[in-house]
Amino acid sequence: MRAITELANFVSSYPASALPTATRRTISSLMLDLIGATAAGLRSLLAHAARQTALEAYGEGPISIWLTDDHSSVVGAAMANSAAASSLDIDDGHRGAGGHAGAGVIPAALAVAQAVDASVPETMVAIGLGYEIGLRIASSRPVTTIDTYATGRWVAYGAAAAACRLLGLGAAETAHALAIAGSEGPIVFLTASSKFEGTTIKEGIPPAVVAGITAAYRAWAAATGPLDLLDDNDRFTRHVLTNNLGSSWEVQKCYLKPYSCCRYIHAAIDAILAMRRDGQEIRKLRIETFPQAMRLANERAPSTLEGGQYSFYFSCAVAALYGREALQPFQMERLADARVLDLAARIELEPSPDFASAFPVGTPARVVIDQGNGPEEMIVLHPLGDVANSLSSDQVAEKFKNIARKNVHPRWQDEILAATASLETAGIPRLLTALLPPDARNLE
Repeated sequence: MRAITELANFVSSYPASALPTATRRTISSLMLDLIGATAAGLRSLLAHAARQTALEAYGEGPISIWLTDDHSSVVGAAMANSAAASSLDIDDGHRGAGGHAGAGVIPAALAVAQAVDASVPETMVAIGLGYEIGLRIASSRPVTTIDTYATGRWVAYGAAAAACRLLGLGAAETAHALAIAGSEGPIVFLTASSKFEGTTIKEGIPPAVVAGITAAYRAWAAATGPLDLLDDNDRFTRHVLTNNLGSSWEVQKCYLKPYSCCRYIHAAIDAILAMRRDGQEIRKLRIETFPQAMRLANERAPSTLEGGQYSFYFSCAVAALYGREALQPFQMERLADARVLDLAARIELEPSPDFASAFPVGTPARVVIDQGNGPEEMIVLHPLGDVANSLSSDQVAEKFKNIARKNVHPRWQDEILAATASLETAGIPRLLTALLPPDARNLE
């Protein structure tokens, strides 16, 4: 059996009632985390441009653009929500895949769920299946064949899987949808142009959402795709793709990001936050990390928010000088902060042979800092939010409040938290209502 057909059979036939309780709990947590990321990024240039594009290019419609009173088509709303959720690099990720499934799968699933008035169990299983398919495909790629770790290269599969499940497509139609999504998803950028990670192109997730949802609807309308797409054993490892489907869930192996910058940088930030002392002069700061991290733009004086998010020098300087909250999320004024720029210019960054084989499974760092009492050293193998160093439910809620505070007032935050916590009993409509601005709810 072709790999894509086996995956499609699983997507179309897995019983919603069989989704484990722990998996549903993880999905609820990831939904809250992604809504927080959306709130944090709501006023970003990337998100603003996506909302405007949704309305002007995809048209108005019945589907909610979260945290606004705007509505667009299924594809337009999902694209806009995906853009906001991924704009500040504080959305969930997965080490084996080397990317971020949630910002693609959850906006796609909730848009289609709203369109078809799906039940909570079907929505939850669609999200779980979307993560599973996207993450398995991404993780199955041999490292030597990967020309970009941009999530847009593979998350269209996950968006398509979630949409197919919610549309009630059979195995044959789902297989064609996955094949279409995989063939027509965004190329994003190649290794040679990885410095473009500092632009609003970022990881190419919003266009992948468009490709994935569109693929599902096209397959529903009898379009076909190349079903042998995943059968190249040099590009996809078959046992990673299809072995033991349903025995465990990749969604439970995702990490959460406490800081709004590239995950590559988080281990170094954890070490800095653990060792920093307020008011102490930082005489020297040296970071040793895995070689892949050196492919980031790593500007010492970035001119854009995206440039800062993809820079060890800048992100670590902000952490050292201002602490955790300055990264939840980044503030634009830090780009012109003389203290940050001075420290960023002095930070030393080197790849370490100790971490040469760590990526993509691990993103470790060693930090040496001198604050006037001689050098102190710390190694972080598992940054905060990893499965091996996970955030508690209280920490997830705290992160949500911190990163949403600028665009969502506390009472509104409490409504969203309550709607997420009661999702399985209160249903999707209550959550969608909670995501509307309070003064816009009379429009519903």
